[in-house]
Formats: sequence, C-alpha cells, structure tokens
Amino acid sequence: MNTNASLPNGTLLIMESLDLSTATIYPAFLFGTLTYIFILFCNLLILTTIALNRKLHNPMLILLFNLPLSDIMGATAFFPHLVLSIMSQNRLISFPACFIQALLIHLYGGGNLLILSAMAYDRYIAICFPLRYNSIMTQNKLVGLIICIWLLDFLLILVLLLLVMRLKFCRTNIVDVYCNNPSLVKLACEDTKVNNYYGIFGIVVLQGGSLAVIIYTYIQILRTCLTNKQPLARQKAIQTCGTHLVVFLILQINTAFVLISHRFENLLPRSIVNNLPNTNFLLFMRCLYMRMYVYIYIHTYIHTYIYTHTHTHTHTHTHTHTHTHTHTHFPVFCI
Repeated sequence: MNTNASLPNGTLLIMESLDLSTATIYPAFLFGTLTYIFILFCNLLILTTIALNRKLHNPMLILLFNLPLSDIMGATAFFPHLVLSIMSQNRLISFPACFIQALLIHLYGGGNLLILSAMAYDRYIAICFPLRYNSIMTQNKLVGLIICIWLLDFLLILVLLLLVMRLKFCRTNIVDVYCNNPSLVKLACEDTKVNNYYGIFGIVVLQGGSLAVIIYTYIQILRTCLTNKQPLARQKAIQTCGTHLVVFLILQINTAFVLISHRFENLLPRSIVNNLPNTNFLLFMRCLYMRMYVYIYIHTYIHTYIYTHTHTHTHTHTHTHTHTHTHTHFPVFCI
C-alpha cells in the first residue's frame, strides 16, 4: 500500500470483532440493552434526588452531581452502537461517528478524574479548615471550579483528537471494541510523534495532576482525622474518604491498563497482543463494576448526609448554639 496515500472520503472503519457465536447474540444484545437502561435509570435517579432535595444542595453534592452526568455521556457514547452492532453483526463505523465516540469516551474518563479530584479538594477544605469552609467554597467559586473542570477536560481532549484528524490514514481496522485516540493513531501512515508527545502531556495533566491532588489532600485529611479527638467523627471521615479513594483508584487503574496495552504493545508477547481486544472488553466489564461501586458510594453519601443533617437539626433544638457548633460541624463535612 502507498504510505503517502490517504483513505477516500466516506471510507468506513472496521471495529474489532466481538467474536460472538450465533447462540450468544441475543443474550449479549439483551444484556447490553438492560445494562444501558440500568445505567441511565441509576444516574437519572441520583440526579433527580439531588436536584429535588434542597438539603443536598451543598458544594460536595453539587460536585458529585457531575459524576452521573459524565457517566450518562460515557455510556451513551458506548452502548447504543455496541448493542446495534451485536444485533446486526456489523462492526462498521463512519469516521465522523468514530471521532464523536472517541471524544465522548475520553471526556468521560478525563472528566471523572477531574471531578473526583475536585471532590477531594472539597473534603480537604471541609475537614482541615472547617471554620473557613463557607468562605472558601462559595457558590461563585464552586460554579467557576465546575466550569474549569469541563473546559480543561474538553480542550485537552479536543486538541488530542484534532491532532489525529490532521493525519493521513491508510488503514481501516480499529484494534479495539470502541473508538479511542490510540486506536485512531494506529490507522495513520505517517509520523505520529506529535500525537505521542501530546498524549503523554495529557496523561501527565489528567492522571498525574489528579493523582497529585489526591495524594496531597488525603495526606492532610488523614493527618487531621488522626489528630481529631472525636472517635466517631474520625471513623466516619476515614470510612467515607476511603470509599472515595477506592473509586478514584479503580478509575486510575482501568485507565492505566488501557494506556499500557496500547503504548507498550510492541514490547508485549505476541500471544498477549492477539488477545488485547478481548482484554479491553474485559476491562469494560470491570468499568461496569466500577459504576456499581460509584452508585453504592453516592447512595451511601446522600443517605448519610440526610441522616447527619436531620440529627444536627434535632441536636440544635436540644442544646446550646456553642455546643452544637463544636460537635456537629466536623462530622457534617466529613461524610
């Protein structure tokens, strides 16, 4: 093939086969459809619960509100095309559709990392500087933080994929079950050093930056919790912060797995390389488990907040204002 040639306009790309037997097509289609419906239902339920309950309109839960939105975006980018291709056994996709899918999936992954980092920062302020929390996490600053999260995420991912669009392509096989930047770069028949360098830059900013924020904030949070003289508050803080940390680590590990499988493909044994598409499909299944964990985490957080808020309200009516401030301020923001 002429390496200077480019694919003609309208060329369809071929995504990796799912290798489904005839007997498993309908069960796989049903499973994928029900999973997508379940994801939409859970996320919409969380969004509705937070939106309709004014008690939940605090900075932490407003930040958390963005996680279901991100999850709906990621699931919608992946599932509709997947279930249709399962049913039709047609793994073709147009280049514009592939670009949009890659954009939404990368926005989903990067957005989750940034949101979880912002939530860690909120906990850091609430636990380490409780008396200054309301003056720091004002409504204007919260809105600005959310805008910065999505703007940074969008600009990083958009530039990443626009660098792909400038390339000449001479291949049509997507070596993955969904479109993403590494798979699109592999279709190119020219030098991709700029793409690789910018990809590393994006990894440093999104994964490295979020990891640095998590490490710093959690060191400070743990130090504050361990020196706190209220055992119940300390235990609650460690438990709920630990759940947040587990969700973050699962997302980091899943993302790192995909990056390693693409960037170090040439260094892996051939038997492993041949099974990378299947491995990526298993990776997606692990992402489903991560979603389940996030749902449980969000439900627990909301339930605990409502309980603590109600308990604090009752406590206020039975004790003096000074006594209430001393015993309720730290637990409320630790959850």
